[in-house]
Amino acid sequence: MGGKQDQNEAYGKPAKHDPSFRGPIKNRSCTDIICCVLFFLFILGYIAVGLVAWVYGDPQQVLYPRNSTGAYCGIGENKDKPYLLYFNIFSCVLTTNINGITQNGLECPTPQVCVSSCPEVPWTVETAQLSQTVRQVFYAANRNFCLPGVPGDMQVLQSLRQELCPSFLLPSTPALGRCFPWSNSTVPELPGISNTSIAQGISGLLDSLNARDISVRIFEDFAQSWYWILIALGVALVLSLLFILLLRLVAGPLVFVLIIGVLGVLAYGIYHSWEEYRVLRDKGASISQLGFTTNLSAYSSVQETWLAALIVLAVLEGILLLMLIFLRQRIRIAIALLEEASRAVGQMMSTMFYPLFTFVLLLVCIAYWAMTALYLATSGQPQYVFWAPNVSLSGCEKVLTNTSCNPMDQPVNSSCPGLTCVFQGYLSTGLVQRSLFNLQIYGVLGLFWTINWVLALGQCVLAGAFASFYWAFHKPRDIPTFPLSSAFIRTLRYHTGSLAFGALILTLVQIARVILEYIDHKLRGTQNPMARCIMCCFKCCLWCLEKFIKFLNRNAYIMIAIYGKNFCVSAKNAFMLLMRNIVRVVVLDKVTDLLLFFGKLLVVGGVGVLSFFFFTGRIQGLGKDIQSPQLNYYWLPIMTSILGAYVIASGFFSVFGMCVDTLFLCFLEDLERNDGSVDRPYYMSKALLKILGKKNEMPPGDKRKK
Repeated sequence: MGGKQDQNEAYGKPAKHDPSFRGPIKNRSCTDIICCVLFFLFILGYIAVGLVAWVYGDPQQVLYPRNSTGAYCGIGENKDKPYLLYFNIFSCVLTTNINGITQNGLECPTPQVCVSSCPEVPWTVETAQLSQTVRQVFYAANRNFCLPGVPGDMQVLQSLRQELCPSFLLPSTPALGRCFPWSNSTVPELPGISNTSIAQGISGLLDSLNARDISVRIFEDFAQSWYWILIALGVALVLSLLFILLLRLVAGPLVFVLIIGVLGVLAYGIYHSWEEYRVLRDKGASISQLGFTTNLSAYSSVQETWLAALIVLAVLEGILLLMLIFLRQRIRIAIALLEEASRAVGQMMSTMFYPLFTFVLLLVCIAYWAMTALYLATSGQPQYVFWAPNVSLSGCEKVLTNTSCNPMDQPVNSSCPGLTCVFQGYLSTGLVQRSLFNLQIYGVLGLFWTINWVLALGQCVLAGAFASFYWAFHKPRDIPTFPLSSAFIRTLRYHTGSLAFGALILTLVQIARVILEYIDHKLRGTQNPMARCIMCCFKCCLWCLEKFIKFLNRNAYIMIAIYGKNFCVSAKNAFMLLMRNIVRVVVLDKVTDLLLFFGKLLVVGGVGVLSFFFFTGRIQGLGKDIQSPQLNYYWLPIMTSILGAYVIASGFFSVFGMCVDTLFLCFLEDLERNDGSVDRPYYMSKALLKILGKKNEMPPGDKRKK
């Protein structure tokens, strides 16, 4: 027989007509029950991990600085003392570098005390004050910078030797809850410290850690421009909605204009490449003269580069022209499906706002994981050890450094200069602390699985709603009253396990990609070119596998929403159906991608241009009530508006893309199930029937509309 018949049988037999089929099946049963039970057990375990993290974790360790006694600044007994003062912050610069201080939580081997405000004027203990009491020198002068509990009748010299009070103060500014000296402040004469090195160190520290001032300015800009940003996002929402709804009128002309635009760009590229090639050919610039070089820009000055570009662009131009000639019928079908999708969205406007529900669920998943990870990372009690700047000095021979100590107690051997009890880390001997890595891995797996399940839920719900539109013979009379809510309840009730199954497969591939990226990051400096090439190939293969699984899952969810079968059967049927119509799949996919890309470009570009001209004050004559606010960073509301517009456009167009894919699968099933006879009429629109040259036979006297 013919090869075409053998090929069709290789991808399964066409769907047969079912007289009882009238769209998404209502009498269905639960699918993939084992996966459903496994998913619920995993969620219970995920909740248990969160409870354990909440019981043993303490995020205050990250949010608030600690003083030398282990108490937090800004809360509890130190509620009125939000800032941390270092007695000798120069020890931080001397013992480690700025990046090390930042990564280690700004902990320094020097006594630290919570203060209500940072010092504003420089001060140093004078020689005559050493014999006075702490009350006279510090408390009476409103210098409340000693450690808590230091008696007022203690001699100043004794308090300095035991490092209970600071020997000097510098004008400081608060940053990240800590007092850092001004870069232009006068540094006292201290052993081993020079003015130049400290000035440079403090300047670099403040430049990298002055996040508080920046955050204040950002907050001020948002306070001044938030309502204009909301207006810009409203414009993006209206533009996205209008673009989708107007596709029923302009889809055909718009697609052909875009295709002609692509042809024009390629034609200009061919012309430009030819001109560059001709000029360089006349000059005799050849690659043989240049040789091999790592400077890629140098290849633009040789004729072979432009000749290769000319050939590639010409081939692409020829392929696109041939596709327009031989695939024009399928392009017309794709355009008709886009118009039909626009009508479906217009009939079910609630589907356009379903991404808001998905967005809220995604925020819940991400927020729960972030809080759980934060609580797990801060589980354990703080550990303190003895530390001395120089253990070789006289009096420090018998000091056991790195041994546990209590910051509330005095040093055992006070004869060792600089001996103090400093923070080392968090205790890791408990059951939770020993299992911390495993719990974090469980949390990451929970993050990916729940996110993928939420996305799968949205796709399956939308597919069920749009399928009910296509399989309604009399539109809109036969469309269910609440198609979106019906599809949502049906999906949750029967197919939670199938969605969890597909989400788990995708999650495992994504986890493998994360592990591979981590290995590549750790071994990047030690890899040879061959190892880097192999690693790049592995990453590329996993990327392609993830894209394929996303494509297969998406179509499997559509079949689940329509027929109510389990995940494996639905994925198989969807794949076979698409392979039997592979050319139509490719054409529709590329036409849809081109159209949605143009739509996103239109929405994001329009909002971005309007925001730029408004926030930079280039739009004049709008009146006093419509004036651009005075901002510290005018680019901040512009970028926020652009990002928000992209998110809104992506949400709207994701619904439209799901509608197109659902209607396309229904269209392919319609072609295989029905033949246009009285008993087996087509459910497709009149435009599709006209393009295919088909029609529905009408019974005598029947005047119903199709």
